[in-house]
Amino acid sequence: MPIKRYIKVLIPLFFLLGIAAAPSASSPQIDVLEYDGIINPPAAEFIAKSIKESTERKAAALIIRLDTPGGLDQSMRAIVKDIIASEIPVIVYVSPSGARAASAGTFITMSAHIAAMAPGTNIGAAHPVGIGGDDVKKDMAAKIENDAAAYIKGIAQKRGKNEQWAEDAVRKSVSVTAEEALKLKVIDLVAKDIDELLTAVDGKKVITEKGEVILNTKGAKINNIEMGIRTKILRLLADPNVAYILLILGIYGIFFELSSPGAIFPGVVGGIFLILAFYGLQTLPINYAGLMLILLAIILFIAEVKVTSYGLLTIGGIISMSIGSLMLIDSPYEFLQISWRVIIPAVLMTALFFTIAISLVIKAHKRQPTTGKEGLIGAIGTANTDIKPKGKIFVQGEIWDARSDEEIKAGEEIEIIEAEGLLLKVKRR
Repeated sequence: MPIKRYIKVLIPLFFLLGIAAAPSASSPQIDVLEYDGIINPPAAEFIAKSIKESTERKAAALIIRLDTPGGLDQSMRAIVKDIIASEIPVIVYVSPSGARAASAGTFITMSAHIAAMAPGTNIGAAHPVGIGGDDVKKDMAAKIENDAAAYIKGIAQKRGKNEQWAEDAVRKSVSVTAEEALKLKVIDLVAKDIDELLTAVDGKKVITEKGEVILNTKGAKINNIEMGIRTKILRLLADPNVAYILLILGIYGIFFELSSPGAIFPGVVGGIFLILAFYGLQTLPINYAGLMLILLAIILFIAEVKVTSYGLLTIGGIISMSIGSLMLIDSPYEFLQISWRVIIPAVLMTALFFTIAISLVIKAHKRQPTTGKEGLIGAIGTANTDIKPKGKIFVQGEIWDARSDEEIKAGEEIEIIEAEGLLLKVKRR
């Protein structure tokens, strides 16, 4: 009878434990990634990978916390394509307060299944700037603008957003705050943090590539997605300042290798730096005239070592490198340009390096030889035997044949004044 009594007690207990555990087991998972910076190939790769992995994990949704000044058109379009093709809901959340979704970020935010912003953020200023900046012909600039306007209108239409504002953001570079964006139906909601966002979107219906999905975010478990080491490195290399520094260091390395063949290490390191620099530069709108001016500057610096120009070649190199550095990144956007704080030290250090190298070469040419028979000229020694007119001398630990126009006795100090083959001409000191 005691066994039956235990069973009667344990069965309800297990039942209650099962009910308590059920909500935890069925709690939805929300993936959250944070991206703060320029929209470039590493950003597109990171977001595409995150969408794919979240889909495989069957996450209820993916939240992209975005803060960007804009970036490259090609990378932006790749991100938009991945968001639109996603099988799970993608929420773009412009946050924290003070963040922005400017330029390319406007397209990305509006392409999300749900677009949200934190108070104190802004969106817009999406006018495209083609490679070449002001030098782009008017007809080409018009084509680029029309293409971007049609693209963002298509996104707005698909997501039920304000098409006219979207077009104005491209054509007139308009920008609005989070509260204004909500009133204009540019975004879906304003939320001060992730918790408020999840509460606001719970139960909302969205259309993904897989079909209609009802968001279930109540009591969701947050899974933060971190950027991998590889992506962090690629993102760092895509920074225009880092790419520029690597380019200069790579040129230094190759120069050292060419000036001292067989050193190996400078050539290997320089080659690696150049390859990394070219990776970073290929993700940026490069002006090849600027790159050629930098290479010309290096040639002028090297020529100064070979040709005595009294500093004219060095001055030309400094001017060429300064102008080339300014022209290297062909974009009016400040975040895509090389900083003056990087250009000025790089130019000055390069000029200083080659100036020191030039002075050392000049000193080396002026310096008297210290090895071989030429290096014996002016050396002081001792007559080992009488010299009349020939004899033996002892100089620098060696015995040499010598001759003199005057008679010198053994033991007297002598000075070498000339080398005639293996015979040294000396005089009494």
